[in-house]
Amino acid sequence: MAKLIFLLAVQILLLAVVSSTGDGEDFARTMDSKLLGLQKKEKLTHFKLYWHDILSGPNPSSVRIQPPVTNTSSFGAVTMMDNALTAKVQMNSTVVGQAQGFYAAAAQKELGFLMVMNFAFKTGKYNGSTITILGRNTALSEVREMPIVGGSGLFRFARGYVEARTKWINMKNGDATVEYSCYVLHY
Repeated sequence: MAKLIFLLAVQILLLAVVSSTGDGEDFARTMDSKLLGLQKKEKLTHFKLYWHDILSGPNPSSVRIQPPVTNTSSFGAVTMMDNALTAKVQMNSTVVGQAQGFYAAAAQKELGFLMVMNFAFKTGKYNGSTITILGRNTALSEVREMPIVGGSGLFRFARGYVEARTKWINMKNGDATVEYSCYVLHY
């Protein structure tokens, strides 16, 4: 009888070991999208914001954390930002959020940046929501288009694009105001 109990215990232990060592396919599952509120019709929201990149003065909103590789181009420079987003072009207009992230000079033969930033909204209906922008910004082009790759809050599952247009730039110190026209698909 003890031998039978021992064999039964070994079989149960083997069964537990075999069932717990999956084939690596058990990490994902299909879900009902309605559980995440995705049964609603997708909306397209457009908004226009002004991004203020201040590199000068006693309280800059952008700080270079990596200098360029050479003195002859900006290639390799990395700048962290926490830039104000305003409702109008004037810097003292209503702040609706912050552009937080970094831009890196990623082009050797032109002024081209890799932009990685969240637009974190602080007012009104979108307070606490974000959109994430990740793309190429050839800063001297009249219009630059970059993708919106996601978001949070009211912008969960967001996708879309932004068009950036420089409204003002100080070529001596790098301070600039850029209009961002944002087109966001979201639920």
